[in-house]
Amino acid sequence: MPVRRRRPTGRRRLPTLRYLLLLAVLALSVGPFLWQLSTSLKGPGEDLYRYPPSLVPHEVTLGNYAGVARIIPVWDFALNSLKVAAANVLTNCAGAALAGYALARMRFRGRRTALLMFITAMLVPVESIMIAQFLTMRQLQLNNTLLGVVLPACIGAMNVLLMRNAFAGLPYEVEEAAYVDGATAWQRFVRIALPSVKGTLAVVAIFAFMGAWDDFLWPLIVLSDQSKFTLTVGLNFLHGTFADNQRLVAAGTVIAVLPLMVLFACLQRYFFRGLGEGAVKG
Repeated sequence: MPVRRRRPTGRRRLPTLRYLLLLAVLALSVGPFLWQLSTSLKGPGEDLYRYPPSLVPHEVTLGNYAGVARIIPVWDFALNSLKVAAANVLTNCAGAALAGYALARMRFRGRRTALLMFITAMLVPVESIMIAQFLTMRQLQLNNTLLGVVLPACIGAMNVLLMRNAFAGLPYEVEEAAYVDGATAWQRFVRIALPSVKGTLAVVAIFAFMGAWDDFLWPLIVLSDQSKFTLTVGLNFLHGTFADNQRLVAAGTVIAVLPLMVLFACLQRYFFRGLGEGAVKG
């Protein structure tokens, strides 16, 4: 009679452990947002501190969002944040792409030194240079302006290195063929190199938008006029004045998070396309 071999039980346990680990990570990542969303939809008659806690609201209401708009000009703050974030995305995508292409493809004196400077810039804490940035903005008379908020982070060193690595992974044969056909460096950049790194460009756009949208310390230092406050600064005033009403604080948090979710939903197919970056298309 043939002898049946038993499969080791360790292999069966591995998928289970993986799923449990993924569920734990999902709970830690999504759980706080779901709790804030649930709190923002609960009516005034519900106890937020009941035990066991209830994630599903019994009295769903949107009055908390209207309450936030009555207390602070949240939509004006959101518009200011959108202006800053959009400008940050445009400057980072354009500047990082140009700098990354120059570092990856062009041969010029001081190229390695420039690359080393970008790497060194990543090691410097932002808090250590804020005084110098503030003095620079004051000399340029850009204090209390949205341009003063955008300018220090208009091109990030990390984004330049991301684009540099993406361009460095492209095959040289395609650009050499375009060079033989008479294409200039600008034409090779716009028509060949840039369309091949859309995934990395989407990553840069998401990182730039998130960094500008979530930034709190620098806008708090630069801006003094309430009409120019960004959303993070405005929500801080909401939390400080109405800290006892957690429903309003949760509603403001959801308002701040929704644009990030919309942006990621629009760019996710490019965001996860990193494995195919630089491939030769037939």
